[in-house]
Amino acid sequence: MTANSPMTTNGLAPANGARPLVALVTGANQGIGREIAAQLAGLGMTVLLGARDPRRGEEAAAALRSATGADVRALTLDVTDRASIDAATKYAAEQFGVLDVLVNNAGILGDLPGQDPCDADLDAIREVFETNVFGVIAVTSAMIPLLTRSAAGRVVNLTSGLGSLALMSDPAGPFARRPPTAAYAPSKTAVNALTVQYANALRAHGVLVNAADPGPCATAFAPALRGLARTAADGAEVAVRLATLGPDGPTGGCFGADGPIPW
Repeated sequence: MTANSPMTTNGLAPANGARPLVALVTGANQGIGREIAAQLAGLGMTVLLGARDPRRGEEAAAALRSATGADVRALTLDVTDRASIDAATKYAAEQFGVLDVLVNNAGILGDLPGQDPCDADLDAIREVFETNVFGVIAVTSAMIPLLTRSAAGRVVNLTSGLGSLALMSDPAGPFARRPPTAAYAPSKTAVNALTVQYANALRAHGVLVNAADPGPCATAFAPALRGLARTAADGAEVAVRLATLGPDGPTGGCFGADGPIPW
């Protein structure tokens, strides 16, 4: 299938008698990341719940273990810290020797006033790119040796419709009245581009790489959206579908709840 093919899933999950599939979700102690971890655990996967704060990570993992009965393990992981990434990679390698699913969920909005393209604060912009872009590269690159050992490796990068050049440049589009930003939206455009590059690089290994746009959800990530009826669990569903694609699923695409999103 191509990136524009319908998004289908074969319900990739542990079969009876098979080893549990192993998934790593970054930034998973709250919000959409936590819901992605919960839904993957609900499918019977072993979930490494990545979090910068060890206490919050363990609290979230314990809650998900109790709710799902699955093997959910807190993994201290700061996607901007090389030593932290190396330690997480070593743990996954020693404990499992393989990684079946990587969900690059960790991301920040950053200092929005400092992102005005006409009066940009370069430090504020660098901070966003460190997490949202360089963090994706650092974690994905570190995990590739483990992903390529999987018979069905999957990588899902969390993006946003704000990263779509087609949608953002349409004066009649849904984002026409959004304040311009020199950091968050461009960081997600970069994530989309990286998704295509990783998809091309890993195609021969059978690893499918796609970007997931959860859409606007009522989470602490964006306080202005707290009144929405759409929940973090709703937003997590598209990422979980992409994480559980069958072998004929798309790669190198960007998808929302209703299907492909234009670049």
